Amino acid sequence: MDTRQKDVQVKTNRVEAWRESMHNQAQSVGNLLVEAFHYLALFGIGGITAWASVVAFLGMLEKGHITVDDILLLFIYLELGAMVGIYFKTNHMPVRFLIYVAITALTRLMISDISHHHRPDMGVVYVSGAILLLGLAVLVVRFASSRFPSVSTSRRADERDTEES
Repeated sequence: MDTRQKDVQVKTNRVEAWRESMHNQAQSVGNLLVEAFHYLALFGIGGITAWASVVAFLGMLEKGHITVDDILLLFIYLELGAMVGIYFKTNHMPVRFLIYVAITALTRLMISDISHHHRPDMGVVYVSGAILLLGLAVLVVRFASSRFPSVSTSRRADERDTEES
């Protein structure tokens, strides 16, 4: 290789290194912005959930009596708060908790409908069927997560061994 070819090769390597450096910096800034938005949104959701549960609780106290409907609403807030907490700790969204919230909301709907209308109709059967399907969905999700974990058990054992030593 002559001197000119070596100079071109060196310049090409510098440009490639600069491009790689720029790519890594852009990726780091992008990851930072996504995580910042992520945590900001989680704090917002957690704060709004806590605020809504306090407002609902104070409304119940103001009413002077609490119904099963009200208690189930508090359970919905509890599940939403637990989801946010679990997401903070594990960085994974527990799908089961979303299903639990849906089951609780449908149960609340059914109890409210029955207590206000006092007549059996097909709506009760439909809501009961939806609750049953969601219960089966929880069973499937739990079975799938135990049978096909996202982190293999051998990898978990390796991580445990590393932590213990």
